[in-house]
Amino acid sequence: MLNGKRLAFVGSGIMAEAIIKGLLRHDLVAPSEITASGPRQERGKALADLYNVQTQLDNRNAVTGCSIVILSIKPQVTRHVLPELRGAISPEALVLSIVAGVPIRSIADGLGHSAIVRAMPNTPAQIGEGITVWTATGEVAEQQLIQTEAILGALGETVRVDEESNLDMATALSGTGPAYVLLFMEAMIDAGVHLGFSRRVAQQLVLQTMRGTVEYARQSTRHPATLRNEVTSPGGTSAEALYHMEKGGLRTVVSRAIWAAYQRAVGLGGGKPPSRLAGRPSDDV
Repeated sequence: MLNGKRLAFVGSGIMAEAIIKGLLRHDLVAPSEITASGPRQERGKALADLYNVQTQLDNRNAVTGCSIVILSIKPQVTRHVLPELRGAISPEALVLSIVAGVPIRSIADGLGHSAIVRAMPNTPAQIGEGITVWTATGEVAEQQLIQTEAILGALGETVRVDEESNLDMATALSGTGPAYVLLFMEAMIDAGVHLGFSRRVAQQLVLQTMRGTVEYARQSTRHPATLRNEVTSPGGTSAEALYHMEKGGLRTVVSRAIWAAYQRAVGLGGGKPPSRLAGRPSDDV
């Protein structure tokens, strides 16, 4: 489905590399059909050496003649990059944006282009274990939708949504989610060190516990609450620990944090951050 298609990455950072790596790992496109552009020559050389792809310093040259253009730049530089690309992208090309917080409207206006997919991947995409939420404009052709699914599928699981507003929700939940998990892991490791384990052993215990628990939950058909209840014996260690987590407001803190991330995602896109969660003022959550 991508055979013979030329792809251009405008922005050659970590997520661009993750997609390039996924495409090549799944043999979806030849390295010679990929061009990555960015302002740092040393970064381009590193990508060329690692993956044998083409690199450019000039964004317009990179996208010329390409069937698929992937925007993987930082949100704050879109106001400069989009006008620079205007008129250089083929009218038949697909534009796939993974730029956080920048709405389709802004991309379409900046590029003067209408066939746009906006996607929100997360960092586990770097090892093919991510999840990406995406949506498309009505001008994206059926074949381009299939191509999008193939590109994003190389990063892990995908979820297509109809409403673009779901992308801001996904940014707060799955896009930012790895940071929440890593912070919780860090807290567990520190607690293990406080108990008396070496940091190396504490980290090993926590990493495998997290990995095994996630896989156990994935393979089960039951709700996580049911699985948690199975390991919470009356008067036992789990019950004691969970009591203190609940007493400390863990659920409320997590809910407020994700809501704040959602508000920030909406704000980054130029929208008015919502002030209510589940019908209540946010400061009463």
